[in-house]
Amino acid sequence: MTLKSIAAKLFARAIHHKTKKWLTNPIETQQKVFLALIHQAATTQFGKDHNFNQIKTHHDFTTNVKVRDYEALKPYIEKVVNGEPDILWKGKPLYFAKTSGTTSGAKYIPLTKESMPFHIKAARNAILNYIHQTGNAQFVDGKMIFLQGSPYLEYKNGINLGRLSGIVAHFVPKYLQKNRMPSWETNCIEDWETKINAIVDETIHEDMAVISGIPPWVLMYFEKLKEKAHKPVGELFKNFNLFIYGGVNYEPYRAKFEKLIGRKVDSIELFPASEGFFAYQDSQKEKGMLLLLNSGIFYEFIKTDEFHTKNPKRHTIGEVELSINYVLIISTNAGLWAYNIGDTVQFTCLKPYRVIVSGRIKHFISAFGEHVIAKEVESALQEAVQNTEVRVNEFTVAPQITPSTGLPYHEWFIEFENEPNNLSAFALKIDNAMRKQNAYYNDLIIGKVLRTVVVSKVPKNGFQEYMKSIGKLGGQNKLARLSDNREIADKLRMSN
Repeated sequence: MTLKSIAAKLFARAIHHKTKKWLTNPIETQQKVFLALIHQAATTQFGKDHNFNQIKTHHDFTTNVKVRDYEALKPYIEKVVNGEPDILWKGKPLYFAKTSGTTSGAKYIPLTKESMPFHIKAARNAILNYIHQTGNAQFVDGKMIFLQGSPYLEYKNGINLGRLSGIVAHFVPKYLQKNRMPSWETNCIEDWETKINAIVDETIHEDMAVISGIPPWVLMYFEKLKEKAHKPVGELFKNFNLFIYGGVNYEPYRAKFEKLIGRKVDSIELFPASEGFFAYQDSQKEKGMLLLLNSGIFYEFIKTDEFHTKNPKRHTIGEVELSINYVLIISTNAGLWAYNIGDTVQFTCLKPYRVIVSGRIKHFISAFGEHVIAKEVESALQEAVQNTEVRVNEFTVAPQITPSTGLPYHEWFIEFENEPNNLSAFALKIDNAMRKQNAYYNDLIIGKVLRTVVVSKVPKNGFQEYMKSIGKLGGQNKLARLSDNREIADKLRMSN
């Protein structure tokens, strides 16, 4: 065991003890975060406009501060972007994380000197927690790669802006710099295909121990590695034993990953976003990710089936229940207040509080009142491929409301690595799995409002070509698992 791995274990133990302090007092921890946020922002424009100096309780907060998305908060954010201080948070942000908005164009999410450290510490603590839990620290001596956006930053009214993953690249600790790949120059390449090829060239002869990124783009990296090396990734990188991912559910990709790697590796799931780092996987045995309750974020939860009602109840952490689909609402030390980030979550455990990401509040199918969510389609596909040789590269689902003949249906666009022998039987497996999960969908099938699932094959690299056509190939961009319209479906059909 090297000195570096011994130090990592000692550091991991210290962080574990720190985590236990707030983990054992979750409700009290959130109350302290709430009061601290209100106090620190009381003299900002937003705080004055919303009577922060009179807010003492959560009830006071819900009375004075309504739930907002980016579009509703935009008038305040525009003032921050224009360089005005003390608008949403004291002073000015350190950075803006620039993201793509579907209705608002480019979105500028503030990162402050108070919020930025939590992004870094959460990622670090996820790895340290893994070391403490498993005792495995050998990977700290190997090379680590983080597939991320360009660290190149622009300057806007005195504030740096860029992609979150690119901003984070500026905060990699010195003790990891020698291990970290790819090179700064390669990381700055904007074109994703060019960048991936450069990363392959840089890493193919290295001792890669940790690989991190969004699954579909890591998959692309692995495919190019295998194509060039003519051997499985696990054989090429003999000490590769830890995959860190976030952004999308890993399960639909797991079988393909294991085939490309040639063996199983441990994994850590993260739940980061430009708005905050919310959770990380704290157990290799238990389902879900540990919700970070002491990271400068106050959480509220609204049941998805109540979200569009006039005054839905906003639950605090002490009021949540298992297996309920909630819209995640956050207030942060970056100046986001009762902010709807668009993600939905379910709690898998209440001691400690662990969550899974169940989908997006805007990404669902309810053309007939079925309200199918991402978690359900991912689980259905996973069940359909279980114990088979079928391998799926990518997929998305959309309703077909006006077919040329017969009843309407849900159309699954799937890019197969290994196709099923009988596509109709495979579609029926998916349909049966969906019916078991979603009672509304089951009723529609029984009532002959819908017919069973139809699977449409997408050619190899079809989804990559689609993402490229809309300017979202690689980086932190993610394909919508499902949508309530035919926008993606029609473009996929046109490209076939």
